[in-house]
Amino acid sequence: MRKPYASLLSVLRGLILPVAALPVAALLLAWPAAGPASAAENGEWAVYPAASQLGSRPYFYLSADPGGTVTDRVTVANKTAAPLSFLLYGADAYNTERDGGFAVRTRQEKQTGAGAWIRPDRDRVTVPPHSAVTVPYTLTVPADAEPGDHPGAVVALDERIAEGSGGSVALGVQRAVGARVYLRVGGPTVPALGVEDVTLAQDRPLVPGTGTSTAVVSYTLYNRGNVTLNPKVALKARGLFGRTLLTRDLDRLPAELLPRQKIRLSERWTGSPQLDWGELTLTATAKDVRESGRVSFLALPWLPLAVLLGGGAAGVLGLWIRRRRALST
Repeated sequence: MRKPYASLLSVLRGLILPVAALPVAALLLAWPAAGPASAAENGEWAVYPAASQLGSRPYFYLSADPGGTVTDRVTVANKTAAPLSFLLYGADAYNTERDGGFAVRTRQEKQTGAGAWIRPDRDRVTVPPHSAVTVPYTLTVPADAEPGDHPGAVVALDERIAEGSGGSVALGVQRAVGARVYLRVGGPTVPALGVEDVTLAQDRPLVPGTGTSTAVVSYTLYNRGNVTLNPKVALKARGLFGRTLLTRDLDRLPAELLPRQKIRLSERWTGSPQLDWGELTLTATAKDVRESGRVSFLALPWLPLAVLLGGGAAGVLGLWIRRRRALST
């Protein structure tokens, strides 16, 4: 598994909940801009593995055998001029359905992997202004844990509910920051990748040549194995007689596809054929794996074709009527 250069837990600025509601429904981890690795932070507080200086170890990369125990320390730094209190907990990671981004479960959701195995020495911590507090934690892997990767995070949640702009309804938000945990459990690793449910939705002008046709290619990328993959996907379309219509390397892909995760992705094809018959192929590759998915397509100018068929049918009908009249005289 390729080690990431950073782990940044984005602030939940767009997720709005009623003031009396439970904490946030999702915590999104975003990749930082290109440059040196930095700790996960939101401008007010940061969460990172304990180290000699901020950001020098921006993520946890751990390994253990089934039944084994690992200990480490997480640091929470307060960058404000007032004390801040946080709830500390472990969370499982997953890929978001929208774009495959790295996300973690909330405290209210059931944790089944690293999130269930992480136990901070204390659940709550108060950090003085412009200070940092380091808390040890223990990660205990069950004896029957599946081998492979079990990504997660150590999360510091601000339990205060900040006011949000909800018009006539009182709304609020909660914010959290967390440091990613990349855990590999010892045993056989099985990389496996699937490309499933490939579809093609076409949008063509009624009359060929009077406008630009487009098509949207949709597909499901599925990590069927037990290790994190860094996928690449190539799109190729061929028409009649094997003519190459399109060759493209797709770039809107997740940086990491976590084990047993599925994501639905799409790609727009501008200038798709208006009169052709062929096949579209998506080929996904990652380390030691390669898999393809295909869909056939038929592009016909339905309106001119319908007019032509209608005219032909009318001509045949007229000829038949004239013959009937001739026979009756």
